[in-house]
Amino acid sequence: MKADKNLWILVFVCIINSLGFGIIVPVLYSYGKTFGLTGTTLGILTASFSVAQFFATPVLGSLSDKWGRKPLLVISLAGTCISFLLFAEANSLWILFAARILDGITGGNVSVAQAMVADTATPKNRAKRFGILGSSFAFGFVIGPLVGGSFTALSPQAPFFFAAGISLIGTLCAAFLLKETNPTNKETRLNHNGKFKFTTLITTLKRPIIGTAVFIGFLLTMVQFTMIIGFQTFSVDILKITPVTMGLFLAGFGMCGIIMQLSVPFFIKTFSSKSLILLLSSILCFAAMFLSGFTSVFIPFAAYLCIYGLFNGLRNPMLNAIIADNIDQSEQGKILGINQSYASIGQTLGPITAGVAAAISIHSIFFLSSFYILVAFLLSFRLKSKE
Repeated sequence: MKADKNLWILVFVCIINSLGFGIIVPVLYSYGKTFGLTGTTLGILTASFSVAQFFATPVLGSLSDKWGRKPLLVISLAGTCISFLLFAEANSLWILFAARILDGITGGNVSVAQAMVADTATPKNRAKRFGILGSSFAFGFVIGPLVGGSFTALSPQAPFFFAAGISLIGTLCAAFLLKETNPTNKETRLNHNGKFKFTTLITTLKRPIIGTAVFIGFLLTMVQFTMIIGFQTFSVDILKITPVTMGLFLAGFGMCGIIMQLSVPFFIKTFSSKSLILLLSSILCFAAMFLSGFTSVFIPFAAYLCIYGLFNGLRNPMLNAIIADNIDQSEQGKILGINQSYASIGQTLGPITAGVAAAISIHSIFFLSSFYILVAFLLSFRLKSKE
């Protein structure tokens, strides 16, 4: 019962945190233009967060193995709060970069939250709990842009002050309501393996099950962020839909993922094998993405993207559960942090490769995404054979 209470407090904290991030998405570019932000520097600004997170997340995860999850989660949430305040008080472009990099450096909230879930879960309910946690992050990303757009009516800085305020609430909730799931003492800290070594980023990929799951997650993250670029360009240049319609479509797309993540218990009960669920969801995502490249009409395009959004929602719960099932609790934070690191690189490389594909045609972006899914699908057979 206590574990369940802690899970729901953690869900609330994650909703608040992701809501804060989602709020600034639709306003960042227009706000940054007053400081000389361009389309090119926007890409660099976005990438700076992912690069900082790539190096920082496994370190924070490893520290949470040694010092406990709660203090590292509080530090991560506080860093996000400070970064939003820097955005609001910015008077130059370099402060925007400093704020984004700070948020990336303290961006261990995802992996630490996942480690807290893994600490108290069992193999039977682990995927379900990861699904609930994932849906909480997704909910904030869906609602956030709608809230952010509304607050711009007050002032350009208002969305950032509001995001900082709710991030502070999340920090206080984590500090005073969450229970530590990885209690440590002087003896356990002395027995800990020591400082995080960046060579672990490579050696982890060599581990048969864990490495395969991490690399599949990296590929499928690239798929999603490649697809987002394709969706934006396709919607504007081919479908000619308005920004309002695009926002509603993205909200619907996000809700598809939330519905599927909350349905994880049904899939686990029906198929029992996490890797089999991953295989089935991958082939359906591949078919939907591949067919998207052949259409220029809104209704079939929307149908294909909704199918992708639904079954892509099973990705993180299954992969995180597979990883957690095959690691010791003493390295939960470190390995889940490494998993998030590779996801950060996928978030960076996806848009870059989408830009290269766009030089051929907008439709080719969806074919590139389907190719990444196909590779992930083939690698999923390795997971199935090792399960």
